[in-house]
Parts: sequence; structure tokens; C-alpha cells
Amino acid sequence: MSHCHHCCQQHEHHSHAEHEHEHGSVRQTVIRIVVATILLILAYVVERNVSLQPWALLLIYLPAYWVAGENTLKEAFHSITHGEALDEHFLMTVATLGAIAIGFLPKTDNQLHEAVFVMLFFQVGELFESIATGNSHRSIRHLLAIRPDSAHVLRDGVEETVKAQEVRQGDTVLIRPGERVPIDGVVTQGSSSLDTAALTGESLPKSVNLGDEITSGCVNLTGPLQIRATRVAQESTASRIILLVSEAAERKSSSETFISRFARIYTPIVVALAFVIALTPLATGGDFVTWIYRALMFLVVSCPCALVLSIPLTFFGGIGAASRKGILIKGSNYLEKLTQVRTVVFDKTGTLTKGKFEVTAVHPQLIDEQELLHLAAHVERYSNHPIASSLRDAYPNENDLCTVTHVQEIAGQGIVANVNLRSIAVGNERLMEAVGARWRSCHKTGTVVHVAIDGEYAGHIVISDCVKPDSAEAIRALRKAGVQQIVMLTGDQEAVAQEVAQETGVDIFHANLLPADKVVKIEQLLQNGNGMTAMVGDGINDAPVLARADLGIAMGGLGSDAAIEAADVVLMDDSPSKIATAMRIAKRTQRIAKQNAYGSIGTKIIILILAAAGYASMGMAVFADVGVMILAVLNAARTLRL
Repeated sequence: MSHCHHCCQQHEHHSHAEHEHEHGSVRQTVIRIVVATILLILAYVVERNVSLQPWALLLIYLPAYWVAGENTLKEAFHSITHGEALDEHFLMTVATLGAIAIGFLPKTDNQLHEAVFVMLFFQVGELFESIATGNSHRSIRHLLAIRPDSAHVLRDGVEETVKAQEVRQGDTVLIRPGERVPIDGVVTQGSSSLDTAALTGESLPKSVNLGDEITSGCVNLTGPLQIRATRVAQESTASRIILLVSEAAERKSSSETFISRFARIYTPIVVALAFVIALTPLATGGDFVTWIYRALMFLVVSCPCALVLSIPLTFFGGIGAASRKGILIKGSNYLEKLTQVRTVVFDKTGTLTKGKFEVTAVHPQLIDEQELLHLAAHVERYSNHPIASSLRDAYPNENDLCTVTHVQEIAGQGIVANVNLRSIAVGNERLMEAVGARWRSCHKTGTVVHVAIDGEYAGHIVISDCVKPDSAEAIRALRKAGVQQIVMLTGDQEAVAQEVAQETGVDIFHANLLPADKVVKIEQLLQNGNGMTAMVGDGINDAPVLARADLGIAMGGLGSDAAIEAADVVLMDDSPSKIATAMRIAKRTQRIAKQNAYGSIGTKIIILILAAAGYASMGMAVFADVGVMILAVLNAARTLRL
């Protein structure tokens, strides 16, 4: 029973520890680079001004080499001792040790500074990679806000405030207006409206009365409620959502970097060829010193500095270009995934729609449109209900000569008040029936607010969540970008979902979904194997499905902290059209990265052949290493102008 709660607490603590560790790692890398650079400069000055034996020079350069390469050396040793595939750390280690060994061969120049340079470049590349990938770990600590710590329990007629985890099944829990529901239960007394957006994504408040079931995480908006707890806190809806996020995040595999994938093939080949070159005299009878020198030079040339530094810089530049357009991409692996997206799944409320109620139609009967809005806004002037706010926004001029008295709010129905001595009722069909007004239905989708004057029906006002101006254009742009299927998932009603789907042009929609249902739908799409599947959402209820999708995209302006943290890409201005922009930047960035990869590898192959044949000098080796790296970095800088 307590497994869910324990897992959530454990995951929260683990996520925070990971964040602190990653931040500390970047800081340590910066310090390591600065210290190693200073030690290298000092060692180089001593070498130029004092004549020393090779072993003495080694002692002078060793501190700089160790500071710059400690982590790389340890990683290489770990790879060897654990029988893992040869990686870039191993290649860097062999190449730099080769540069050091060259200086101890007869009639050769000292290359200790080259060894330290190589390690320094590698550390800079590692630093940029760390910055580019950023904090891509999932954190659910903000989700805990939907699960209150305490609850008001009535025991033997006495109210007690206890921890939510101490509420027992069958306990009577009191929930006041403005409070979040701490436990799943059934209403035993009172009626009210609930804000369920955090759980279902439903844009409209939900009315609850005697006998209705309510779930934890909702906010009680109007009247006090008493509920009978049907589940303990550890098994509540809010706790299950938190667990869904942690499980989805754990199942989501992390993308390997291009460098690691390349090095698994490149490194073993280079090392094997170097051994073949070194052992050539066994077959030809040549000079061992000459061929060992060529083999070590071969290893120096083979250092993939250009790749190690330029590839992360390319992705870092692409991420920077995206950020300037209001798109936050949390890592280079997510930039790569953006190029592979073939299915995009949208949440509705706050993603394709504004997530804010607006008056979309006014249908008067006794009076004109302005007068109908005028009366409704005055009656609702003191209510904190979202519908009331929409009416006031539609008719903001409330400071006229109207006198509003005897305001009576009827939970689950609406408000009745006297405006200039006339009785005005503003609410739903039940309120109209209560005041004897013969209301009529409306063909438009949305919340219909009816108005009656002295018991006579005066018309109705339609309030709905409007589609964002760029939603339809965003979907058209995604199709041009190569997206093959666009789906909408929502907790809203079928009729509302269908209208939004038709207006925006999505291919498929599913309505009346809870967070767990959305995860199931995403799982089904993932199993289809039609490229990468991206999920776009903004609310706490979207956090589990954002974490489960191949790529999670969150709205940063109106989105919840939980959704933003669970996502891999954040759109800071809530414009869905930015998704296609992000995909365009990602594709151009990947194109530049491939140019660097092919150019660097091609140049190195040519000079490696020359080195093996004995035609390459150390100057050519340095160009193949440092020169190619500089050219690749300059090419990578083009991403800053994307």
C-alpha cells in the first residue's frame, strides 16, 4: 500500500541529488580546464628557457597532463578492466601516451605539450557536451503540490487536521473553498464546483453534488464539501499520477551520443592498425624505432579532437539558436530526436487552445447583446468563478450607475441578484427552471450561461476555450516538416474535442481521457513504430505522458512546472507553430554536424595513410588534429545564425 508513496519520495530525492551532482560536475570541469591551462603554460615556459632531459620534462608536464586527463584516464581504465567496447576515452589515452612516448625515442622531439593539449581539448569538448545536454533528468518534486500534506478529518463530530497519509478509508473529510482535495472520495454533504484541470485537462469547472465521486488533486472553488474517503492517500489519483511520471521516465531510454557510437567502431580499428604498423619490421626486417615512431604518430593523428569538440559545439549552437526563438531544448540528444519525429500528439487545453474562457457568442431574446452582457457581468462581479471572469472581461465597464444588491450564489446553479431593482438570474438550466424561465438550448459548443430578468428568459451567452490563432497553421507546418500523423488527446468532452479537431485539422482525436488513459494511447502509438512520437502538453495532467513519449514538448508560458520539468523541449511563448521551427533548426544543425563528421574523418584518413607510409610529419599530425578541429569549430559556429 505504501509502495507508491515510498517510490515517489525516493524518486524526488534521487532527482534532486542528480541535479546537484550534474551542476557540481560542470563546475569541476571548468576548474580542471583553468588549472590545467595554467600548469601547461608554466611547463611550456620552463621547457623553452631551461635545457632538461626527457624524464625531467615529463615531471614538469605531468601535473598539467594529470589535471586535464584524470577523468579520461580513469574512464579508459574502467573500459579496459570491465571488458567494455573501446571508446573515445580509451583512444584519447592511447594517443596522448603515444605523444609522450615519442619524446623518449632516439632522434625525436618532445611532444609532451601535444599530449596535454589533446587532453585539454577533450575536456573542453566534454564541458560543452555537459552544458548542451543540461539537466535532462526527470524531476517530479513540483508534482507533489497536487497532493496536499494535510486533511481536515471529522471524527466524532470534532474536526482534526492530520497528515493526508493518516486519512483512513471511510473517514469524513472536510474541504473548504479554495482548498485542494487531499483524498479520493464520495460527496456526503454540500455541493460545489471543482477545478479539475490539474488532473483531466478539462477546461470547465465540474459541478459536484451529493453522491458524486471526486478525486484528489482537484481544487474546490465555491461551497464547502464533506466527503467519505474511498482510498488512502498512497493509492489516490494524485499519487498514481506521480508514480506514472517516475515509471514513464525510467522506461524512457536515453539516446547515445554520436561520438560514442562513432568511437565504438573507429577506436578498435585505429588501435589495431597502430599495432600492425608497429610490428611491420617483423615481416619486412625494417627498423623497429622508425615503425614504432610511425605507429605512435598514427595514434596522434587519429585523435578525434575535431569530432569531440565540434560535434557538441554544433549541437550547442543549434540549441542556442533555438533558445533565441523561444524554444528551450534540454539536450543535444533531443535535438537529434526532433529530426526523426513522424507522429505529433497534442493535448487540447492550453496547447491547441488558449486555456482561457472567452465569450464566443451572445444570443439575446428580450434585450440587445450589450445589455445582456452588461447584466451578466454585473451579477457576476463578485464571483471568483472562471466563468464570471470571462463575463467581466467581455463587458469591463462595470463602473456605471447600476446598483447591485441581494447577491445570492447558488452552488452548482449560478447567481441571483437585484440589478436596479430587477431580479437577474445568471446560471445554468437548473437555475432557469428554479426561477421559472423557459430557457432554450444552443447549437454552439461551450458553456452556455442563461440569463433571466424577473423570471422571464432574456437569452444566453456562450463561453468556450478558444483555439490559438496559430494552431491550424502549426499543424500545416508540421505536415510540411515531414510529420505523418497528428493526434489530439484531451480530458474534455467529445463535442468540444471534435470542434477543435475540425478547426485545427488534426487527423485523430480521443476525448474524455484521464492521465493514465493518455499514457495508454501513447504506448499504442509507440508500438506502431512510425518514427519518433512527440507529445505536446502544458498541464500537470500531461506530465506522465510527456515523460513517456519519445519526445516531450511543453508549453512554458502557461504550462505547469511539472509539465515543463517532464518535457524535453519547452516552448516559452506557448506557440504550437514553434514546433515546426524547432524541427527545422534541428535538421539544419544535424546537417552541419554531419559535414564536420565526414570532413574530419576524411581528412584524418588521408593523413593516417601518409603517416603509415612514413610521409607525414608531426606538423601534418598536428594539423590533422588541431587544424581540422579549428575548421570544424568554425563550421559549427554557423549554427549560431540558424
